Amino acid sequence: MNTGSNEPGDAGVAADGSESGGAAEGHGQELGSRAPEFVKARRALHLSWQVGIFVIGLAVVVAGIIMLPLPGPGWVVIFGGMAIWATEFVWAQLALRWTKRKVTEAAQRALDPKVRRRNIILTVIGLVIISVLVGVYVWKFGFEMPWKIKDQ
Repeated sequence: MNTGSNEPGDAGVAADGSESGGAAEGHGQELGSRAPEFVKARRALHLSWQVGIFVIGLAVVVAGIIMLPLPGPGWVVIFGGMAIWATEFVWAQLALRWTKRKVTEAAQRALDPKVRRRNIILTVIGLVIISVLVGVYVWKFGFEMPWKIKDQ
């Protein structure tokens, strides 16, 4: 069982199964628990600390899931709950690191000039199609709403 300890000599296991010496490669940030030392020194206190962090993170993630169909920043809240979990659990740290990497890659792809040009062209084509459809509707029916159109 991984307790999230980042004591010297403890090896964390990455998602691909390889062991890391505790420090995140290229990030300068260690994996594992960020609980205060006096909490990590006592097993029962550390376990209850982890349960508390899990429950708080779970409440935030559930609130984010509820906000997905409702008004509110659902995804932001979900990632906030993941960040809360990442303060204590290695699996959440790895998931959050993967998510950050994918978001950065997507942002870089979106800023690529070829992709931007393609997206602008597709947007213009879509707007032209919508404009033509609205024009045909107005030409045929005028500015009457569909529920007020008389039988023709």
